[in-house]
Amino acid sequence: MTFLADLIAPLNHVLFTIGNDQVTTAELLGFITGLWCVWLTVKVKIGNFPVGIANSSFFLVLFLAAGLYADAGLQVVYIVLGFVGWWQWLHGGHDHTRLDARWASSREIITLIMAVVLITWGLTVLLGHVNDVAPFWDALTTALSLAAQWLLNTKKVQTWWFWIAADVIYIPLYGSKHLWLTSAVYVVFLALCVRGLAAWRRAATDEVLPVTERTLEAA
Repeated sequence: MTFLADLIAPLNHVLFTIGNDQVTTAELLGFITGLWCVWLTVKVKIGNFPVGIANSSFFLVLFLAAGLYADAGLQVVYIVLGFVGWWQWLHGGHDHTRLDARWASSREIITLIMAVVLITWGLTVLLGHVNDVAPFWDALTTALSLAAQWLLNTKKVQTWWFWIAADVIYIPLYGSKHLWLTSAVYVVFLALCVRGLAAWRRAATDEVLPVTERTLEAA
């Protein structure tokens, strides 16, 4: 444990202060790699996964230092899913080729929405017992982010719907926890997510476009 503490100590070094937020090396590096990761995702570049894994590692250190254990635990899940998604993008296509951007089915989206509801309920109860400062909102953003990551790993366009929903909540949530730099980066994330949705709609393969989308485009 001492070795681990010594290893991450430089990441907890305070660089400057914004309001009540003492910006550490981990938060600044999380800011930089977060923007880079989302930009790569918008461009449908597989490099978003290694950069995203680094981003989650920095935020893991940040949230542990801030005592935000639910957020810290989510970063561990992100790291695991990042490696899984990296493999899926490389080998998840036809005959283990690269995966193409495509649309999720209505059934998949309904299933994910149901999962978001159940995970939010379960985590709200759990986080309430450990005196989380915002158990429902932490639970909801966690559930939305996991659904978004699942869709990202399978390269589905609707991933952006869930990221946008999560970001709208994350912005005031991190502000309430005095993580102003992190809150600010989520404003940028939100703008990039809107751009990503438009870019992925164009990149999605036509043959898997849902009937409702084909009908709208043909109208």
